[in-house]
Amino acid sequence: MSDDLRGPLPVVLLWHMHQPHYRDALSGEYVLPWTYLHGLKDYSDMAAHLEANAAARAVINVTPVLFEQLHDYTRMLGLYLQRGQPINDRVLALLTEAPLPGSVADRTAIVEACLRAQRQRMIERFSAYSALADIPATEITDPELRDLAVWYHLAWCGEALRRDNAVIHRLIAQQRDFSVSDRRALLTVIADTLAGIVPRWRRLAEAGRIELSVTPYAHPILPLLQDFGSAREAQPDASLPDAAGYPGGDERAAWHVDEALRRFVAVFGFRPRGCWPAEGAISRRTLELLESRGFEWAASGGSVLQNSLDASHSGLGDAALNQPWRLRDARLKCFFRSDHLSDLVGFQYSRWHGDHAAADLGNQLTELADRYQGESGRCVLVALDGENAWEHYPDNGWWFLNSLYRELTQNPKLRLTTLSEAGQLATAPAVLTRIVAGSWVHGTLATWMGDADKNRAWELLCAAKRSYDEVRASGRLTSSGLAAATQQLAQCESSDWFWWFGDYNPADAVASFEQLFRRQLTALYHLLGTEAPADLGRPLSQGGGTAEGGGSMRRANA
Repeated sequence: MSDDLRGPLPVVLLWHMHQPHYRDALSGEYVLPWTYLHGLKDYSDMAAHLEANAAARAVINVTPVLFEQLHDYTRMLGLYLQRGQPINDRVLALLTEAPLPGSVADRTAIVEACLRAQRQRMIERFSAYSALADIPATEITDPELRDLAVWYHLAWCGEALRRDNAVIHRLIAQQRDFSVSDRRALLTVIADTLAGIVPRWRRLAEAGRIELSVTPYAHPILPLLQDFGSAREAQPDASLPDAAGYPGGDERAAWHVDEALRRFVAVFGFRPRGCWPAEGAISRRTLELLESRGFEWAASGGSVLQNSLDASHSGLGDAALNQPWRLRDARLKCFFRSDHLSDLVGFQYSRWHGDHAAADLGNQLTELADRYQGESGRCVLVALDGENAWEHYPDNGWWFLNSLYRELTQNPKLRLTTLSEAGQLATAPAVLTRIVAGSWVHGTLATWMGDADKNRAWELLCAAKRSYDEVRASGRLTSSGLAAATQQLAQCESSDWFWWFGDYNPADAVASFEQLFRRQLTALYHLLGTEAPADLGRPLSQGGGTAEGGGSMRRANA
C-alpha cells in the first residue's frame, strides 16, 4: 500500500492480556487466582465483544505465561471433573468437595480471599453476595462459606456469561444453598470458558478480525535485563542495585524473545508480526533485538517518545504524535500510544455512562482526523491492559465496550484497524535519532528499579543468576534438569515482582507478591542443587501505601 493514500484516520485498540505465573514452584499450588478469574470475566468478554461486531478490529497482545496458565487450569479442571483429582488452587477448590479450612486463621484468610472483588460493582451488585460478605469470618458457617465461594465466582463471571449461560442464570436466581451438583455445574462452566479463550482468539485472528501479537516469554523488563544503566536514561539520578548489571542479560533478553516466538507459534500456528514489550519498556538495544528476530513493529508509551524527542532537541511538539517511527538505519516500526486517550479508558470513563464515554472518545478521535486531514502515515494507538479496568465499570464495561466498537466502526472519519495494517499504510515512518529508555508508566523505568526494595530484589535475582551460571558451566545438571532450571529462572525474571516492591504499594498486595518472589528464587536454587541464601527467608519489602500504580495499568486485584 502507498502512504499517499488519503482516507479515514487509522485507529488501533491494543489490549494487553497478561498475568504473571501465580503457581508456587515449591508447593505446586496456585497462590493467587487472578489468571482464571480474569479468564472467566475479562478474556471471555473481550472476545465476545469482538465476535459480536464483524467490523471491529483490535490487536490482542498475549504473554506465553498467560496462555500456559490458562491451559494448566483447563487441564486441572478436566482432571477434577473426570477423575476427581484435587485442584491446586485454594479458592477454586472451594467449589469442590475438598474439606474446608478448619483453623480460625485459615478460615479468615479464605473468607478474605472470597471478598477480593470491587465492592460497588461486583459485591453490592448482588444482594445475596453482599449479605454473605457482611458476615464476620469467625461466625460464617460451612454452608455459608460454600455459598460465599459460589457468589465470588458468579461475581467474577463475564457479562456475556451472565447474559447467555443457563447455568449462571439459574445459580444467580437460586441465591443460596448451593449443592455439590450446583458447584460442579459452575466448575464445568469455568472449565469450558477457560478452554475456549485461546481457540476464540485464534479463530478471530484467522478470520482477520484481530491481530495477535506477543510479549517476551515471562514478561521481563528487557531494557533492565540488557543494561541497568538504562534506568538512568529518563532519570539520571536513579539509584541502581549493587551490581554492575544483570549477569548475561543480553543472552537472557534474547532467550525470552525466542521462547515467546517458539511458544506462540506452537499455540497459534503462525509467527506474530508485532511485539508489545513488557510494560511497553524499550531501549535502543531492545528495539535492535526485536528487529533481529524479525518483528515488523513494536509499541510503547507516548511519554517514551516525548522523552526521546526532548533529548534530541527536535522541537516537534504535538506534531510528532500519532505516527509510526523507526530508528535511523532500522526497519522496525515503533508505534507510541496516546497516553491521554489510553488513560481516559483506563481511569476516567469508568465513572461515565458507557454511551457518553464512547461518544467522547469518538469525538476526540474525530477531531484528530480533522486535524490530520490530507496527511499520510498517521495512526492513533490506544493501548492498555485488557483486563484490569473493567471491574471498575458498570457491568464489566459491557455498555462502554459495545458502544466503543460501534462508535469507531460506524464513524466515516475513522478506520479501526491493526498495527500491521497501519504499518502497511505508513511506508515512510518518521526517523528517531535517539531513544530514551522507558516504559508506558510515566516514560521511566522507576516502577521496576530505583527504590531500595526493588534494588534489593534485583540483587537477590543477580545472585541466583550467578549460581545458575556456575551450575550450568559445571555440566552437572542433566539436559532436563537444566531446562527446568532455565524455565524457573525465567519466572524469577518477570517484571511483576519488582512492580509491587516499595512502601507506596498496599501492604497486603506487596506481601503476596514478595513472598511468591522469594519462593520462586528458592525453587530455582533447589533445581540447581544448591542451598538457598538465608536472605530468602526474610521479607524484603513491607509495603504500606494505597496506590494502584501508574499509566494505564490497574493492579487493583492483588
